[in-house]
Amino acid sequence: MKKIFTALVFISVSLSAYAELPSTVAEALKKAGIPQESVAVVVRSADGAHTSLTHNAASSLNPASVMKLLTTNAALDLLTPAYRWKTEIYQNGVVNNGVLTGDLIIKAYGDPSFKAQEFWRLLMTLQQAGIREINGNLLIDKSYFTYDMVKNIANKNTFDNEPWRAYNAMPSAFLVNGRNTSFKFVADAGDVANNRVRIEPDFVLPELQIINNLQLMPGACGDWRNLLTYSINAQEAGLNEREAKEGGTQISEKMSSAIATFNGSFSPDCGERYLELSVFDDEQYAFYTFKKLWLELGGKFSGQLKIQEKPDRAVKVLEQLSEPLAYVVRDINKWSNNLMARQLLLTIAAEKTSLPATEINGAMAIKAWLAGKSFDGKSLNFDDLVIENGSGLSRKERISAEHLSQMLVSAYNSPVMPEFMSSLPILSLDGTMKKRLKDSPVSARAHLKTGSLDGVSSVAGYVLDKQNKRQVLVMMVNDVKAGASKAAQDALIEWVYSHP
Repeated sequence: MKKIFTALVFISVSLSAYAELPSTVAEALKKAGIPQESVAVVVRSADGAHTSLTHNAASSLNPASVMKLLTTNAALDLLTPAYRWKTEIYQNGVVNNGVLTGDLIIKAYGDPSFKAQEFWRLLMTLQQAGIREINGNLLIDKSYFTYDMVKNIANKNTFDNEPWRAYNAMPSAFLVNGRNTSFKFVADAGDVANNRVRIEPDFVLPELQIINNLQLMPGACGDWRNLLTYSINAQEAGLNEREAKEGGTQISEKMSSAIATFNGSFSPDCGERYLELSVFDDEQYAFYTFKKLWLELGGKFSGQLKIQEKPDRAVKVLEQLSEPLAYVVRDINKWSNNLMARQLLLTIAAEKTSLPATEINGAMAIKAWLAGKSFDGKSLNFDDLVIENGSGLSRKERISAEHLSQMLVSAYNSPVMPEFMSSLPILSLDGTMKKRLKDSPVSARAHLKTGSLDGVSSVAGYVLDKQNKRQVLVMMVNDVKAGASKAAQDALIEWVYSHP
């Protein structure tokens, strides 16, 4: 009798683990050649009271960028939506008649949204405070985050063998523009007449040289990205010109330029296309941007850059705050910004564990935070959860569809729900979901985060069904053909909308 009972339990668990998928979803998966055992799905009401679909829900899978849901939700709850990053300026010397005799110091705290315009505002405020000439060096204190120079420069921590792509940029306590150079490719009527393709970087640094060998290609745009190639001359970027000196790392003035060479073809039918690259490391980008903006503001500077901790004798001049976290998470989730998510994980570590911040401590802080949450009366202890960097740009990160759905239910019923939900792409309207299901009845009725890597495709978030009840949806696909699963994802979104 005991054996029969055990067998019945096993059958019951198996049926629950592999519940029948909606026919439209199953058919789309079959057409894509994706086996159902490679797919995990959970659909439940946002209040957690009712579960309408589970399939392979307990399997620990790679979520890709859907992992950002966990990182941003934890940050909003742990740091509050009003949290702001600070960037401080100190002087290590005497100011007389607008001239600082000594070093200018920037103490950074990991602001992921510190763009060139924020840098310009900071330096303008500094000049208004009475410093217009610096007879010394620029010192940047990045000690808030753990920093490994060898790892950042020599290994470059590349993902999918694309060391110069912007999504591969490493975190930094002082990150300007995400150290991202966006190259715009365009060939309008005037360019066609002159038989040329224009390449325009969004923020021009004099240390960047562009060699444009692109040829005009008649006809449709097609797969434009694979029709052009690029190379970066790292030696010219000065990556080997660093000198270890007492008191920090000094970058010599030999770091004169980086050369970006573009070859291949481009069609005028493409309109404007963009390619984001990280040509300089974080220190170079920050230093070059400082010099450019400082001189444009009328300041004078002829020194070098030093990376070291702020001396105790330095005097604070001013402090600038970032936009609130509630604004920043929108950029992270709507546009799936990997580097900003990594900065956020390190900020959690810095604020909730110890300094300098590490990704391991950030993961520990999030797991401790989860343990304080509950679903159906049980603590959210996710044994399957693996957090490497918090962005999903990882082959190691793991979570189950069941646990991700539990977190989404918890987030929906938390005080930070409005800020969290508003950070997600709106189906068919913006972000990474802008082009999907535009002509469907569910258009604009879902807030969903997407994730994709080679062999991984995921979608998760909230769907407002036709009865105006909010549903949590999670679908993760780990398969060599995962990239072909979008039709199945869309079918599931529409099923959730129409399912009573």
